[in-house]
Amino acid sequence: MQTLTAVAHRGDPYRFRENTLDSLRSALDRGADAVETDVRLTRDGVPVLLHDETLKRLWGHDRPLRALSAREVRELTSGGVPTLAEALAATGDGRVMLDLPGRVERSTVRRIVDVVTGCGARERVYYCAGAEAMLAVRAVDPAAEIALTWTTLAPPRPALLDAVRPRWLNYRFSLVDRDLAARVHHDGHLLSVWTPDTRRSLRRLIGLGVDSITTNRLDALTALRDGAPRPATRGSAGPPPPGRPASTG
Repeated sequence: MQTLTAVAHRGDPYRFRENTLDSLRSALDRGADAVETDVRLTRDGVPVLLHDETLKRLWGHDRPLRALSAREVRELTSGGVPTLAEALAATGDGRVMLDLPGRVERSTVRRIVDVVTGCGARERVYYCAGAEAMLAVRAVDPAAEIALTWTTLAPPRPALLDAVRPRWLNYRFSLVDRDLAARVHHDGHLLSVWTPDTRRSLRRLIGLGVDSITTNRLDALTALRDGAPRPATRGSAGPPPPGRPASTG
């Protein structure tokens, strides 16, 4: 029987501000198998947790992150935007999915991977984003676990899959139907989806046998998961190895 991985989108955003230490800790404390968070670099090359390009939406400062040093970000947000190193320390041994939003250069990926490695977190961190970013991750870390985010019904090209070697294919939930789920599993990948929040959508996806769901509604997902029978897994991907849950974006 395949286990469904419950991934908390940006932590626990209905209780705490997204991508903050309190939000990540809350999600893990309330039973998330993994937390998803976004990582960008400051002007001085420090990986921090922020989805947007600017501080405007969450912190009220219309300042681009890439124009600010890590110290300036800390001052403008009263320490609310954590560094990646702080987030990895705060999540203990919990699984962390790092989403790399926007256009990502290889030098950016190398800096992020170096922090993950320096924190001793390689075994519990995995990465998700589109093809360009995941090709960069694979080039920097040949052993990285990858969830390739895919946004069309047309399947990824075999050459791309050979280059990225993803464990997961990560789809917007509205694209997923029974045929797509069967194809992903038949091709030997695990299927993750993002970000359904209604019980109807969550119930449908559980019934389709997806392997991981990233959601803002952790309570609803875990309640449905724990009360619903899981279909037998098709294909050869199999469950994640012990201690290695998975999923986005």
